[in-house]
Amino acid sequence: MIQIGLTGWGDHDSIYADDTKVHEKLQEYSSHFPVVELDASFYAVQPIRNMEKWVKETPRRFQFIVKAYQGMTGHDRGGNENPFESKDEMFQAFRESIEPLRKAGKLGVVLFQFPPWYECRQEYVQYIRYCKKQMKDIPAALEFRHQSWYEEKYRQQTLDFMTQEGWIHTIADEPQAGTGSVPFIPVVTTKDKAIIRLHGRNVHGWNYSGNANWRKVRYLYEYSEQELTSIAEEVKRLEKQCKEVIVLFNNNSGGHAAGNAKQFQRILGIEFDGLASQQLGLF
Repeated sequence: MIQIGLTGWGDHDSIYADDTKVHEKLQEYSSHFPVVELDASFYAVQPIRNMEKWVKETPRRFQFIVKAYQGMTGHDRGGNENPFESKDEMFQAFRESIEPLRKAGKLGVVLFQFPPWYECRQEYVQYIRYCKKQMKDIPAALEFRHQSWYEEKYRQQTLDFMTQEGWIHTIADEPQAGTGSVPFIPVVTTKDKAIIRLHGRNVHGWNYSGNANWRKVRYLYEYSEQELTSIAEEVKRLEKQCKEVIVLFNNNSGGHAAGNAKQFQRILGIEFDGLASQQLGLF
């Protein structure tokens, strides 16, 4: 099975009616796609009431790919305030926050995206083991941002480590722009799921750090029909190796993600079942 979705539901104006209110966007989003990446959980461990609200606003078979809290993935260096007294307390709070999704059968995966400064080093390997242990039986996916994990001397060891530890491999499509980017490695490490996150191929913008709007530059990219067709062939190959392949478009900066996702769906010839019903126009 192949599922297609976007990272977040707030910034995709092309799929919303002009009068769609902010609090209506998730419900309308779920009439187009069966899965979404939840990014709010990265910036703060979410109140349970938020998770319960999102459960109610989505169809029965809808899935959330929940991004791990930044304190859990080492992004909180340099002054980001961490409200927890210990790592164990932090992980417990996160697990409790996502329990409504889990109970409703809407928790697809928790995504651990480690920062570009997490090199392939023993201390980080041990910490990643700790993260997996803390997640207990919750499905967890691993995405690296430092190229060293996929260097020739470490690549197979990295993939074997994911397999042995039960991590779902997050396959990234992104610009090849130095050590802070990883190559496209279409390899499955569990029989249940694989995740592909499509960040775009904006080489010049990937390492841009000129001002606070760097995210708007980094993910400014529109995939061509030829590029999407090539990725689709890889997705079909991966589908034969696991139960579910989840493809998430993250090229949001210029509003291209939703259009590319629809285009990708057309290329694959997929019709999604169980979506929320769309409001029908008067005529």
